[in-house]
Amino acid sequence: MLPDADLRSASAIDADDVAALLSALGYPCDTADAARRIASITANDRQALVVARCGGMVTGLVALDFMYYLPLDTTTCRITALVVSPDAQGRGLGRQLLREAERRARAAGAARVELTSGSQRTEAHAFYKACGFSDGTLRFIKRLGDA
Repeated sequence: MLPDADLRSASAIDADDVAALLSALGYPCDTADAARRIASITANDRQALVVARCGGMVTGLVALDFMYYLPLDTTTCRITALVVSPDAQGRGLGRQLLREAERRARAAGAARVELTSGSQRTEAHAFYKACGFSDGTLRFIKRLGDA
């Protein structure tokens, strides 16, 4: 187990670490692109990016999107990214990040936390279930150009 991580909102100084973590998740990203993404999130009061620092290094992140959910007439918090560096996996950091996501969701008045995960990420699915998440609805995607 890792000791409790220092969890804080990301800033521009985290761009190189965010780029490495996103790349490890399978979304190639360089430092300049990560800096732009961090700036987009910090400029939007309906989003948050939390980084986890352990032993002087950023070893994980969780990105949150708070949105109004019409069917339930409430706010939902969607986790849009959760990643722990390969060398820190299996040591409790993912759970710490999920607890922080839940804490921030409650503070924002969200009624629930949801996330999506690629169908190929079976280990992640088992982790989410062990953390109290249940299978939700099926999600369908239609790509629109390069986005």
